[in-house]
Amino acid sequence: MSPIYLAQDPTLADFGRDPWWLVLGKIVFAFAFGLLATLLGVWFERRVVGYMQVRPGPNQVGPFGLLQTLADGLKMAFKEDILPKAADKVVYFFAPTISVICAVTALSVVPFGPMVSIFGHHTPLQVTDVPVAVLLLLACSSMGVYGIVLGGWASGSTYPLLGGLRSSAQMISYEVAMGLSIVAVFMTAGTMSTSGIVAAQGDGTQLTVFGQTIPAPGWYAILLLPSFIIFFIATVGETNRAPFDLPEAESELVAGFMTEYSSLKFALFMLSEYVAMVTMSAVTTTLFLGGWRAPWPITIWEGANSGWWPMLWFFGKVIALVFVFVWLRGTLPRLRYDQFMRLGWKVLLPINLVWILVLSGLRSIEDWDTRGKVIAVGIPAGILLLATIFWPSRRPKPKPTTQEQVDNRPHGSFPLPPMDLQVPPSPRITRVVAEREPANIVAGSDSREV
Repeated sequence: MSPIYLAQDPTLADFGRDPWWLVLGKIVFAFAFGLLATLLGVWFERRVVGYMQVRPGPNQVGPFGLLQTLADGLKMAFKEDILPKAADKVVYFFAPTISVICAVTALSVVPFGPMVSIFGHHTPLQVTDVPVAVLLLLACSSMGVYGIVLGGWASGSTYPLLGGLRSSAQMISYEVAMGLSIVAVFMTAGTMSTSGIVAAQGDGTQLTVFGQTIPAPGWYAILLLPSFIIFFIATVGETNRAPFDLPEAESELVAGFMTEYSSLKFALFMLSEYVAMVTMSAVTTTLFLGGWRAPWPITIWEGANSGWWPMLWFFGKVIALVFVFVWLRGTLPRLRYDQFMRLGWKVLLPINLVWILVLSGLRSIEDWDTRGKVIAVGIPAGILLLATIFWPSRRPKPKPTTQEQVDNRPHGSFPLPPMDLQVPPSPRITRVVAEREPANIVAGSDSREV
């Protein structure tokens, strides 16, 4: 690893030395990042989906419609706040805040950049870090579902309860796959610290494959491709985003767990979903996309990973992942619940277990470089995983022609209209008109001419 990365990578010893005002500033920055990213994320999603559907999207409130989300928030604040009679008032009130707090708390251990100088203090661009920071991320992701479950239960209605139960089952199913995906990161990086994982993905290392020395790709999205694919799919399921937005499926549950919510409480649930999307994009960037490190070929510039520039690379990666979230919503239909559970338990979980076993075996071999082994096996395994997920399970049957549909209809079924679209006269209307004015009826005439 080149000296510039060693000089800029923060360690656990660099935390806990900042003055109180600097720690408070970092906390405010992380909170402002989550809130501002959410406001812009809603606008970004509407604009991107509008472009995909060949329509403008929000473009009236503010330049390019940038203030549309702010206007929607003000509108929700002034709406009437309705409390159902059968609701548990205390739980009903606190449920939306649980989801928001858990989503924002996860940003406290996400590294936004390397060591920088702020008013003479050399400090990392991260609120805090602990030896088990990734477990804190998993805990925040798991606790966020309590807001959804409690909100559905406290509403005192059937549809919110069903949405909350769906969400709990969804969390259990995909939290296991997400945790196993991070196990591969632990094994490769040798640490659970988020700053340590980013440092372990640094460029400048070399690997030896079959006696040849080549530059080593540092991102775990390449080294651990199957884990990256499974982790991102589990992330989409954890955040209740389409095509996995089953807890709030409009076609089945009206609006799911937040059917009985209105005004600011509804806005908090909506805010928590978008904060969770941005937070999980930041977590994915940290664990698999090198964190704040610049992508190639920007790394050719020696100062790319020093100073304040890494924040730009970090935000760029987060925006790219948010675009993928929006892209999935604009292109994929919602899965059925049985398909969703089958994907989690019968596809992602077994493949993840096999991949962890293979990775453990590769690390036990001493006569071959670890990164070379992982690259040689991980990339084909990732491609095989994508083929397994997206390969059609059955060959679609050719669509029968119109004549074949007419010939194959069962006897006595409802008659089809004539193929030439000439509607025959109604026997009932013809009979009634004939009884009233028999002299004006011509045999075989169309009833519309009478």
